[in-house]
Amino acid sequence: AYENLVKETIDYESLEVTHHDDMRQVDEIVNLIVETVMCKNDKILIASNWYPASLVKKKFLMLTYSHIEYVLHCMSGNTTKVKNIKKYLLAALFNAPSTMNGYYQAEVNHDMPGLVR
Repeated sequence: AYENLVKETIDYESLEVTHHDDMRQVDEIVNLIVETVMCKNDKILIASNWYPASLVKKKFLMLTYSHIEYVLHCMSGNTTKVKNIKKYLLAALFNAPSTMNGYYQAEVNHDMPGLVR
């Protein structure tokens, strides 16, 4: 049931169309979200910090198509060695709602400095 909810929330069908070549990665992300949401622990470790499981689950269940696309974009641009991909993805997903807009604004500022106010 959670898998269907997550797929609906992230608009999985649209991801299949727009990110056809990344669907293995998308499926891994869906599985990781479901695994995290179903976790029975009181706290969940994200980026070396313990967070209340309720907060992590709430943030993960609010992830949208745009957040998944952002994480895929960040993953494709990463050239550093990732030692623990699960921890990396958990952190990227957890932080996506808080960092996505700032990231894209910084990209625009870099690419089009004339638009910076």
